[in-house]
Amino acid sequence: MISFFLTWFGVMFAMVFSPGPANIILAAAGAKQGIKRSIPLIVGIDSIFIIKSCLIGFGLAEIFQRYPLILVIVQWAGIIYLIWLALKFLRIEDSENSDVNATLGFVEGAVLQTLNAKGWLLVALMFSLFSEPAFELWGTNSTAILIAMLAGLNITIHTTWVTIGASLGYLSKNRQFENRMNRGFALALLLTAVWLGWQGIEMTTN
Repeated sequence: MISFFLTWFGVMFAMVFSPGPANIILAAAGAKQGIKRSIPLIVGIDSIFIIKSCLIGFGLAEIFQRYPLILVIVQWAGIIYLIWLALKFLRIEDSENSDVNATLGFVEGAVLQTLNAKGWLLVALMFSLFSEPAFELWGTNSTAILIAMLAGLNITIHTTWVTIGASLGYLSKNRQFENRMNRGFALALLLTAVWLGWQGIEMTTN
């Protein structure tokens, strides 16, 4: 069991911790609104992650295999949403602006994770790699246990990303610094959108 967990953790930690769309938004939220006000965002992201895990763990992966266009559509919708979020950060100019005081909450997290194609692929990969060895260990409970393991890992890492962002926010309350930080997060989101778009083009041409 220990060797299974170490193998699972080695693969899944690298994938969950990598700076994808959700982690960039979590870091930005931590810097912009602090840890406490970012909790609804974490809940929104990880609630959808759990739903994804349940759907794929209990058979949705076969639908993606039969109809790969669904995942392509989800990916392009996610790219549009990332660009919208990036533009939202770029519109932040002063503390009187309503966009500044608006928080990234549960709804934004839920929409982001629903449209995050990387999240769908991550969950599908976990089950393709670990379903059989997990079944040998836990039998019919294996799917539920894998879902719980991934949920625990997600919540821990997503909280870490918010904390990293909050630490950046505490470095300076200078408005100029905050504007540069917002532009940095916006650029990271735009670059992620470009990268996902390139992947989407490859998916449709292959």
